[in-house]
Amino acid sequence: MMKCKIHTYLLNDAFSQEFADKYHNGKPSEDNQLFEWEDELEVSNPVSTVTEIKNETYLLQGNMPDGSTFSYPIPNMRLVKIESKDAPAFFIGCSENILNELKIHKNENAANIELYLKDYEPLSNPIPGIYIGSKSFPKELIF
Repeated sequence: MMKCKIHTYLLNDAFSQEFADKYHNGKPSEDNQLFEWEDELEVSNPVSTVTEIKNETYLLQGNMPDGSTFSYPIPNMRLVKIESKDAPAFFIGCSENILNELKIHKNENAANIELYLKDYEPLSNPIPGIYIGSKSFPKELIF
């Protein structure tokens, strides 16, 4: 069983490595940030398995403001299935077209997942850990 943390980073398309090298010893600075934002989630239950799934369909489900339910398949997702003995399995991930890189670091005590998202397309974060590019987001859910 492992502890599990998920780190999500939105890359700043305007970041200049050349500027960082010239003026800040190769490091990002306040006026040249590498990430627009960062998010961190920690799984509260001990995790038994972490599995990457490419080009998968994710089923986005929930309730509308009027109480009715919805369910929309979101194709072309990069997902990570996180399983535990004490809780139902769940997924984190993003649309393939906004993914820059996914890294999974595991050892016997911990799993660290890093999602690096491109910032060239607007995205939605309807559920913690799920990021959907605007082109794939169901139009019926845009109010």
